[in-house]
Amino acid sequence: MAHMLKRLAFIDETWLKTNMAKRTGWAPRGERLVDHAPFGHRRTQTFVAALRHDRLAAPWVIDGTMNRATFNT
Repeated sequence: MAHMLKRLAFIDETWLKTNMAKRTGWAPRGERLVDHAPFGHRRTQTFVAALRHDRLAAPWVIDGTMNRATFNT
């Protein structure tokens, strides 16, 4: 099996909903926290990639959720 590691890949999927962004945070005392978060765009983004033993391969960001048509693509 050790000589076949180049062929082994795990497909992983994760997603993010833009309305789940945290709106509070920490800043040093006396300083204001300034950051950007999408506002008003209630959307989902999905990230799919192949995880290999030595690298991340074939990253793909999908604007929306994973469905059958996207999976088949």
